[in-house]
Amino acid sequence: MTVDLLPLLLATASGAVVALLLTLFGGGGSVLAVPLLLYVVGVADPHVAIGVSAAGVALNALTALAGHARGGEIRWPCAILFAVTGAAGAWAGSSLAKAIDGHQLLLIFAGAMAAVGLSMLRPRPVVGRPEPRLSWAMSPRVGLAGAGVGSAAGFFGIGGGFLIVPGLMASTGMSLAAAQAASLLSVAAFGATTAGNYALSGWVDPALVAAITVGGVAGTAAGLPLARRLGANAALGRTLFAGLILIVAAYVAIRAVMAL
Repeated sequence: MTVDLLPLLLATASGAVVALLLTLFGGGGSVLAVPLLLYVVGVADPHVAIGVSAAGVALNALTALAGHARGGEIRWPCAILFAVTGAAGAWAGSSLAKAIDGHQLLLIFAGAMAAVGLSMLRPRPVVGRPEPRLSWAMSPRVGLAGAGVGSAAGFFGIGGGFLIVPGLMASTGMSLAAAQAASLLSVAAFGATTAGNYALSGWVDPALVAAITVGGVAGTAAGLPLARRLGANAALGRTLFAGLILIVAAYVAIRAVMAL
């Protein structure tokens, strides 16, 4: 467990940055947690960085979930089924990732980062539609979508919001706003499952998780008023953020190749 003050302070700052970006621009920010842990905090093992990142993402998602739950914005039956089947997929995906060499895993992770960045460049129209009710006919479709998305999220050790939201919309017919609220339950479930699996191998540092979580609370608090001020510039900011993710993805890929 990390006890030195400097890495803990850097982890706190990293958690604040990730939470701030997530608050301002929505999904995608959690993929920056692993590079920040590796190249800013100084975590040596990529598996530890992924395990810590997954735990931090899960805790931050629970905080956001509580806010949406109080507002009655979550369609619980669909959200729960997607999260439960996805958690099983996350366990399988993270188990596979644990068996892969850390630097090879980082190279694959860089590809996932690039996919996140490109997905953020796509327009996200708000479609008005009636919110769904879970039915027996819909359940297999929701369960399979959850398992598939959860497997990817567990393998890469990311929140997976950029996959969860369209997965919920496609399998249930939810609107974008409803899917974004419901996705937080899956982000928390997938992150907790992945972190638990990595913890069994000793790849989760509780002190770093706590530092990232504290930083995340501060980053969210700072991001809320800024998000309201963005207004018409939100689309431009999201595009610039996507570009940042693509640049970091290239950097991670180069570092991973050099380490092979």
